[in-house]
Amino acid sequence: MNKPLAVVIMAAGKGTRMKNPDMAKVMYQINGKPMIEHVVDLACNLQARETVVIVGWQKDSVIEHLVATSKGVKCVEQSPQLGTGHAVMQAELPLRDFNGDVLVLSGDVPMLRTATVNELLEIHEQQHASATVLTAVLEDASGYGRIVRNKDSDVVGIVEHKDATEEQRAIREINSGIYVFEKSMLFEGLRQVTPNNIQKEYYLTDVFDYFWKKRCKVSAIAAKNPQEIQGINTVQQLEEARILMAAPSS
Repeated sequence: MNKPLAVVIMAAGKGTRMKNPDMAKVMYQINGKPMIEHVVDLACNLQARETVVIVGWQKDSVIEHLVATSKGVKCVEQSPQLGTGHAVMQAELPLRDFNGDVLVLSGDVPMLRTATVNELLEIHEQQHASATVLTAVLEDASGYGRIVRNKDSDVVGIVEHKDATEEQRAIREINSGIYVFEKSMLFEGLRQVTPNNIQKEYYLTDVFDYFWKKRCKVSAIAAKNPQEIQGINTVQQLEEARILMAAPSS
């Protein structure tokens, strides 16, 4: 990729379903190292100019580990934690001198491959998109946000399952929550996001409404293996990821 890349990793969540309030979710280990380190390694493999980790719950343990293992990573606290959009807003100041694309990753998605993200970045650049979404096609997409495309295959909607029509629920392509943005458009869009929802949170996906109003191009590419985009939210999912990541690559 010719365009400079910054990576923002969301790692502030509490992870209540892991049933251990004394441990940050992203510090659970897979193959001998915490989930967050796998994601930071991905950023390193992508030769990111800047890597910003958004910390929050049990932040000290996350910061201490990254200081010891990952050179050049900047940690920024999200407090209070007011949603995914609010998390990414915290990266604006650390990236004030950066110009290029911003890849948004989640600290609890450790199975994502470098090759998959390189394909995402390539499509983003080829199509001159303001944003590009990594998606997956599932046999059963229940519960996931659906990707709505137009006849040109551009993304024109991301509809949550609960808000989807029957026709939209038949769509099997889902939003992974992994995105690449043109930096200036990302933070311009985030400034338009408001917490007008029941949770009173700032949702990152709300920036797309701003993009579509501005007639900005939003592209998408599906991961070849949907397991790559699996987030770790429960102890069972953690064990499944340990098995998958311990298996030799084919």
